[in-house]
Amino acid sequence: MTNNVLTTASRILVEGPICDHCIGRMFAKLSTGLSNDQRGAAIKLALALEYDIKRSETSDDTQLKLLAPSSIYARKTLGMKDDDNKCWVCNGLFQHIDTWAKRVITALEGYEFDTFLIGTRPSGLLIENEEIVWATSGTRWAEPLKTEMNREVGKRVEARLKKKADLKNPHIVGLIDIAQEKVELDVRSLYIFGWYKKMIRGIPQTRWPCRECKGSGCEHCNFTGSMYPESVDELIRPEVIKMTGAKDTVFHGAGREDIDALMLGTGRPFIVEAVKPHKRRIDLTRLQHKINRYADGKIAVSGLTFACHSDVELIKQAKADKVYSLRVSFKEQISEEKLKSAIEILSQTPIIQQTPTRVAHRRADLKRIRNIHYIKFEQLSTDGISAVIELKCEGGLYVKELVSGDDGRTTPSLGASLGVEAKVTELDVIEIDGIFI
Repeated sequence: MTNNVLTTASRILVEGPICDHCIGRMFAKLSTGLSNDQRGAAIKLALALEYDIKRSETSDDTQLKLLAPSSIYARKTLGMKDDDNKCWVCNGLFQHIDTWAKRVITALEGYEFDTFLIGTRPSGLLIENEEIVWATSGTRWAEPLKTEMNREVGKRVEARLKKKADLKNPHIVGLIDIAQEKVELDVRSLYIFGWYKKMIRGIPQTRWPCRECKGSGCEHCNFTGSMYPESVDELIRPEVIKMTGAKDTVFHGAGREDIDALMLGTGRPFIVEAVKPHKRRIDLTRLQHKINRYADGKIAVSGLTFACHSDVELIKQAKADKVYSLRVSFKEQISEEKLKSAIEILSQTPIIQQTPTRVAHRRADLKRIRNIHYIKFEQLSTDGISAVIELKCEGGLYVKELVSGDDGRTTPSLGASLGVEAKVTELDVIEIDGIFI
């Protein structure tokens, strides 16, 4: 093994001046516990000693000539400094680790974080040099230049800021761009889970860009770029940005209610994602109060807690039953008995729904089977042309079409069972029943 290491090191050294870091990195998988510069210095010293031993033991000029170049470079480059010839592999990069650590620390100023990670984007020249030295040496024990750079800069940042490096889940990543001589930050989003209630109709859940101009502004949207002046998302967003110093927010809801529907009861689960936040240690009770005051009775949020990225998928995939209160109008007068009979049919039969006409432009045209857990009428108007109905059903059931039938795309339907045209005039979600995070 020793001869193999020294032979490989000799092939590397005759290529030109090389720093302790770069030759040590060619043997990074050996003698763990040493830094690459320590490993490199030891190898150079061993080569120099090997030459001295051979010179004292033999007069074979051929063998000595083979050993001499690597021995000379070993002695000459041991502990290379800035005023020496630059290392041809890293171009002197490892003489400036402290400088890069300071650049990272400067870039991190103003951000709250507990964990971090360093990444490196080598220049094209450094990548090429590394490929050459690996091919020339035939080493089997090397690690990439960027791995050592990440580790060495990370150790200095960790010691200076008293923060922990985390390979799996860092709050922030400092990316060292060698060619551009700058540090870029990748800041992990902050996720906040909660429940929202919507107390007025006509508000969508998320921002809705104008269909005509795609958000750029036109006469159709009165040059606002939006189909609606505000949304649940936009009523929550401003205070989250203020408290976290985030660049923007992304809203993730556990399903959605129609624009003209209320969201009552305990509300609908959601996660708001603060993008590139400067602050993470925020008072969620205070944030909740600020959001609700800003929303001025249009929406209300509750139960705010910190969440993580994986929770977004959990709330989107969660299976939840929903309870609705519907105000239904009929084109003709109906009796209580007739309404009860029609409701009985719906409660005992699986509902087959083809994608409704109103959402066909954004949903796949499929047939889905959904079940109703219970359905009952709460009140029938004295003139028999409207009623209030409550029902609990599987998530994904289109309740407006359950009433209207959507020209036969939903079967059975309340209207078809009654033999009378029926439609929902008001819809409220009064409970969402499921496990989310």
